[in-house]
Amino acid sequence: MRLQQPDPWTVSAARLRDVKLETPGVQTYWIELTGQEDRQNYHARPGQFNMLFMPGIGEAAISLSHLPTPDGCLVHTVRSVGNVTRALAATNPGGTLGVRGPFGSHWPIEQAHDKDIILVAGGIGLAPMRPLIDQIILSRQMFGRVSLLIGARTPADLLYTDDYDQWRAFEIEVQSTVDRAAADWSGNVGVVTLLINRLGIQSPRRTVVFSCGPEVMMTYAIRTVRERGVPRENLWVSLERNMNCAIGLCGHCQLGPHFICKEGPVLRYDQVKDWMHVDSL
Repeated sequence: MRLQQPDPWTVSAARLRDVKLETPGVQTYWIELTGQEDRQNYHARPGQFNMLFMPGIGEAAISLSHLPTPDGCLVHTVRSVGNVTRALAATNPGGTLGVRGPFGSHWPIEQAHDKDIILVAGGIGLAPMRPLIDQIILSRQMFGRVSLLIGARTPADLLYTDDYDQWRAFEIEVQSTVDRAAADWSGNVGVVTLLINRLGIQSPRRTVVFSCGPEVMMTYAIRTVRERGVPRENLWVSLERNMNCAIGLCGHCQLGPHFICKEGPVLRYDQVKDWMHVDSL
């Protein structure tokens, strides 16, 4: 497991293999490292991120959205919101870019062995969680009940809807809700905490919660599961900050005493609760 390169400043050459439009403004990219040694030495864990470098533009921290493919492609789902991500969106298959990574902490799936799992994802927060789902599927017999609760602004913003039935085939309960329904939407409407309320947590002390999405969503999701008896030490969140260097040098991603790019993005809730403003939980 390579949590950090021997020289983390080294940029590996890569090319864009394929692109898929997921939702308006969000695309998934399959990126291939062009160097054979780079491909052989690259090992990432679910929850980690890469720095994607667009020549002449800059770089951005983007979480992996799938386990590396059998042919070695790195998969990233990206919303176009800045100069780097817009340049990536304008790149056609065959175009070149650079990759640094992988960096950061990973989802501690070993903490959930023989336990029930609740995955709570909001918006594009499902992207960093999908490699965790991949890993759960690979060893599904090691876990109890697995529930995936997904929230989005509108039905058009729901990611990976084509994967829901496949996940359900591995006994993963998938529920989704939206803030604003469309005319043809017959699913849930409301915040994701409503799904938690309806879930029914059977063994709170043997339940592990992994959450990724807007911090306000994670805050209220944590409040809800805490009210139902899930211990703080069983709660994990993936945080997003302005990660410019990926090695804790520039300080842009500092949250309290933590550098998210180095100690995160995945952190145990009780490590960051004082900076997520839920001190009463």
